[in-house]
Amino acid sequence: MPSAILPSLSVEMAYLALSVLLLLVIVSVQSFSLKAEAGNAYTVGARDQELPRGVFAGRAERALRNFLETFAGFAVVAVALEVTDKADWWSALGAALYFWGRVAHLPLYLAGIAWLRTFAWNVATLGIAIMLWRFAF
Repeated sequence: MPSAILPSLSVEMAYLALSVLLLLVIVSVQSFSLKAEAGNAYTVGARDQELPRGVFAGRAERALRNFLETFAGFAVVAVALEVTDKADWWSALGAALYFWGRVAHLPLYLAGIAWLRTFAWNVATLGIAIMLWRFAF
């Protein structure tokens, strides 16, 4: 089913492309927060010495790691659905849940809002589970 957002792509591939853009946003937030705390000399160097992170930079780093923990699984299942031609409205729903859950997760993580952050993570994880279910069955 073609995507309304990127009509040349299926819904799953459109959300995969948008998730890559989201990854770049999260990496940028993490990098800029570290630069703001540690300075440019540290961020352009080899970073051989690990510096303690402030609250915001620490949250940004953990948000990035958290995103990376789920992104590979999402990407693999999205591509698998595409190449096996098993994508349907369920898998499109799963891709949307993953992406929008991850979009919500970042500001909630940065703001330190624990329960809503966990809910956003659960929504994104449910999206992967739905996609995996459609691929496997």
